[in-house]
Amino acid sequence: MGDEVNIKIVEIIPEPPCPTKMAGENPFGYLKEPLEINGTAHTFYNLPALGEKYNKLPFSIRVLLESAVRNCDNFQIQKTDVEKILNWNETQAAGVSVEVPFRPSRVVLQDFTGVPAVVDFAAMRDAVKALGGNPEDINPQCPSDLVIDHSV
Repeated sequence: MGDEVNIKIVEIIPEPPCPTKMAGENPFGYLKEPLEINGTAHTFYNLPALGEKYNKLPFSIRVLLESAVRNCDNFQIQKTDVEKILNWNETQAAGVSVEVPFRPSRVVLQDFTGVPAVVDFAAMRDAVKALGGNPEDINPQCPSDLVIDHSV
């Protein structure tokens, strides 16, 4: 009859990343304090306990410091990164620029950039499912909200 084409689908499973360095315990865990609100127990990082340097920081830098302290694991965000932010006044006076790690607790996407991101996640989930994996494993690293700012 005609030419037959045989297609063989091969599943490629990547090796796990090399465990040479893994996230560790937060070195600023000593700043965690309990807080009870309406009978519900919570914890928070008491940043003023860092001392006078904290009190002299601009509020915008305090936001960066809080994020770094909360996410410090001595892997992605290291103790030295937190110390650089805490010493912001000194580095600014010396004219030194430093890289500041930032890991937001939530991302808000407007429709123009958010829709493509959601479509990308859907495509990745479909691909993982087609390969026999769990599509629920494909998620953003932090909570994300998509805001549609016009009538549909």
